[in-house]
Amino acid sequence: MSWYAYCLTEHQNHTNGTRTRRPFIIEGIQGVNGATILSYPSGEFSVIVSEFDRATCNLDEKHVLDHARVVSVCFRQGTVLPFRFGTIFDSDDSLRQAVRNNRRAFGESVARLKGKAEMHVKLLVRKGTLKPFQDIQIPDTVGGEYLIKLREKAVADRERQTKARALSVQVHRLFSPLEEEVSCKRVNTDGMLIDIAHLIDSKSVEKYQNRYTNAAKQFKDCEISVSGPWPPYHFMPGKLRTVA
Repeated sequence: MSWYAYCLTEHQNHTNGTRTRRPFIIEGIQGVNGATILSYPSGEFSVIVSEFDRATCNLDEKHVLDHARVVSVCFRQGTVLPFRFGTIFDSDDSLRQAVRNNRRAFGESVARLKGKAEMHVKLLVRKGTLKPFQDIQIPDTVGGEYLIKLREKAVADRERQTKARALSVQVHRLFSPLEEEVSCKRVNTDGMLIDIAHLIDSKSVEKYQNRYTNAAKQFKDCEISVSGPWPPYHFMPGKLRTVA
């Protein structure tokens, strides 16, 4: 039997400070395919898992919500390091080996993220406030036309990036997060969506949310939304030697 992994937590989060070496059931929540959730101890950490049979179980989009729900419940009880959706360990040994291989990174991340939460700010730049982003097709052949289209595409990309960077700086000044991750993508033909993840102190969530009103007034050319708090999905260690 394999283990489907949701997240890693501090061992004490689910044991009231007592130490146990065997997996134990976490009541009140179900995982992928309605499976029972267990806490699998490994040293000072616990991996939140459920049993998974590769021969009979398949993962699809509906299970993404199951995964996220388990992580969110654990997040309410303490610091979590979310695993990527679809992370499966084929044996007890592979699970324990993954924790051992990443023990230092896990420990540093738990220390850095303790008492922190992730918030999301989404800015939808309204149509008409930007020069329309045209679909610039790069020709298959080489020559003058190819170089012209390549330059046009580079100019359009720089314009979008410059606008996104300027708006993200304004958002950073307004919300004052500890860390941030910014992504930008085009919407329709002349709109732009800027998705910003902020890492903040959990105690300042209410203050952060209260800044939404000022943000809505300041960004008049954008539709703005704020959501959270979420587990710190965007602020995990860059490279972990786990099995996905």
